[in-house]
Amino acid sequence: MRSLTLALAAALALVACGGPPAADVRDSAAATPAPGATPAVTSVAHPEWTRTASIYEVNVRQFTPEGTIAALQRHLPRLDSLGVDILWLMPVQPIGKKNRKGPLGSYYSIADYRAINPEFGTTADMRALVDAAHAQGLKVILDWVPNHTAFDHPWITQHPDWYVKNPDGTISNARDNEGRPTDWTDVAELDYTKPAMRQAMLADMRYWIDSMKVDGFRCDVAGGVPDDFWAEARQALQAAKPDVFLLAEAESPKAHAAFDMTYGWELHHLLNELAKGKKPTSALDAYLAKQDSAYPREAMRMYFTSNHDENSWQGTEFERMKANHLPAFVLAATMQNGMPLVYTGQEVSMNKRLRFFEKDTVNWSGPSLAGFYRRMLALKDSQPALANGGWGGRQVALQTNGGDRVYAFTRTQGENTVLVAVNFGDAAANVTYEGLPQPGAYTDWFDRKRAELAASGSLTIPAHGYRVLVR
Repeated sequence: MRSLTLALAAALALVACGGPPAADVRDSAAATPAPGATPAVTSVAHPEWTRTASIYEVNVRQFTPEGTIAALQRHLPRLDSLGVDILWLMPVQPIGKKNRKGPLGSYYSIADYRAINPEFGTTADMRALVDAAHAQGLKVILDWVPNHTAFDHPWITQHPDWYVKNPDGTISNARDNEGRPTDWTDVAELDYTKPAMRQAMLADMRYWIDSMKVDGFRCDVAGGVPDDFWAEARQALQAAKPDVFLLAEAESPKAHAAFDMTYGWELHHLLNELAKGKKPTSALDAYLAKQDSAYPREAMRMYFTSNHDENSWQGTEFERMKANHLPAFVLAATMQNGMPLVYTGQEVSMNKRLRFFEKDTVNWSGPSLAGFYRRMLALKDSQPALANGGWGGRQVALQTNGGDRVYAFTRTQGENTVLVAVNFGDAAANVTYEGLPQPGAYTDWFDRKRAELAASGSLTIPAHGYRVLVR
């Protein structure tokens, strides 16, 4: 893989995560650069294993009644059968007790970067989980919290100069993108002007690569950390593991100079609005045009209908999208450059907001949607046109008469074409289309029926539904 140059490092401009006012929302709704901006050129060569990968976020505390790593390991065969490729584990390290929020505290208040939260298990349990995941062909990435530590992390007493100070000399809690204190009062802001702290952070990240054999990191509040640190981190981690994978909780084109993938917050919020009928589906074309003008062709974007922030603070997909949560996920799983994310419990219709600072186990007996998610992830895995980043085909909108609640497009790579059509409306839509670039024999991905599609023709799309046809 090509090395990250200092010139690119200087150009890095990650966007910090600024969440809604609810306490401890690790959200990012950063603005995407305006249309017409010159796309950044990334030097990141993605690991080959990410070509058709999908990602699953594991909320360890809530995943099982035990809330342990060992109990989670028993679910690996089921997750593998669901078709996911990457397991993103929310932080597994000990949680700070000083200024703790709630009875159990926030995952993101790290008291020791190299240890395991005793509530979750032991170092041996973690190694066993990673080994078992690898044996099943799954990759494991760890949620990494570089922006701040707990107020009882050893660095607080050993290296108080490694933290940002308030005017009165006390250590500041975490700050937002403008440098203002937030309500994340359980965490202390690290000072990245301190070279020794930066080296200690890199050493702790290397520990998880070298000793625990994780495959990469999802980097929390990535935009709150200086650009040049991420350039340095990419080089250091890639030297230890050439196929390392890095996901930034940020939404910025230039982040791709160090990260393989960034958050697609803008698309997520757009999907919420489309599901509610607040915007026409033509807004998807405007979104794609903006992405094309600003993002590198090979950039990977993480697309989703839920995650731990959205679920706990903004509501479940059923609250936000109601009957349209499935067509919204179809778009998240098939749109250009996107890698789909499934959050803990979505496959069993988890219709509750998981509490963030206390135990709140997922009800795994809810109505199963595993068949839907399995089919969608199998679609992603099997169709070259839907490959991630620059590997996949370009998205071309189909002209239809379906109005502002219907949207259809194709993606083509070589001989493979995938046609996707969604209907956010309350009634079935029988729409005519024009401009199918690859007419011929198609197979409906869900009912397996064959269909002969001409360059111009018609499609019936169920209410709050979708059609996916492959050639």
